Amino acid sequence: MIKHALKIFSGNANAPLASEICSRLGVPLSQMEISRFSNDNLHVQILENVRERDVFVLQPFTEPVSDHIMELLITLDALRSASAQRITAVIPYYSYARSDKKDKPRISIAGRLMADMLVTAGANRVLTMDLHADQVHGFFSVPVDHLTAISVIAEHFRQHYDFSNVVAVATDAGGAKRVGRFSERLGIPMAIIDKRRISDTTVKQGQVVGEVSGRDAVIFEDEISTAGTLISTIETLRAAGAKSVHAGAVHGVLCGPAIERLAAAPIDSVVVTNTVYVAPEKKLDKLTVLTVAPLFAAAIERIHSGASVGALFA
Repeated sequence: MIKHALKIFSGNANAPLASEICSRLGVPLSQMEISRFSNDNLHVQILENVRERDVFVLQPFTEPVSDHIMELLITLDALRSASAQRITAVIPYYSYARSDKKDKPRISIAGRLMADMLVTAGANRVLTMDLHADQVHGFFSVPVDHLTAISVIAEHFRQHYDFSNVVAVATDAGGAKRVGRFSERLGIPMAIIDKRRISDTTVKQGQVVGEVSGRDAVIFEDEISTAGTLISTIETLRAAGAKSVHAGAVHGVLCGPAIERLAAAPIDSVVVTNTVYVAPEKKLDKLTVLTVAPLFAAAIERIHSGASVGALFA
């Protein structure tokens, strides 16, 4: 039974996911007002009493990213000023996790900067899902519960495909650990593709390490943004003799030319989750969107009651 002290708020980035989480928990979505002054400054007002309440605020970092981050920061500050007992920032998609290292001169490690800003604004803890790199967890000076949707996506493929001839594919060496967990969950072999990133939207791929000829290949990624890497991987796998090609990714960002690329690509199916809101105009016939609301609802209930979140993945 959820205690009356629980409050769940949502910014504008993914209100449908927040509503589904609330429905599963049996609590109403708490009310707040987000507006703009005439000078374009954001204004947030909490419309309910949150004094001594356990508050969760859901807001993925999705387009327009800067606006949604500011919404979250101002909301956290408003809740702190309203004397909320504990404030958890629920960020299903933490896009700045990709800025996790200094790989060029004179750049910001923005993933750490965002973490500092969230804590400064008032977050007492963070709940997120499938960070681009595990070390981003360490950027935070408050507790972080790091969920994964691997089980959700793996179960979808288990129910819909014959796994007698399937291989899981990592698009590069950096994703091998993630794909290893995915392949282990399904009990299938894995392959890795040698990749070199030329720019933010362009990649060059080489040899396939592993056996994919005559097999059904399932590419697994943490996110699909412009789909540049995915398209290159599909071409590489087809050239290597893959019988069929499928893709699974946690975060369906699907920005820029992604939808056009996927529509024209020789891929049999694409599976993502609703950590990022997928607008109706982006929903292709070959695209399936799975819900992660049950995972987030279970995690919120466990955080609120003091139970183990790690037990969700035991």
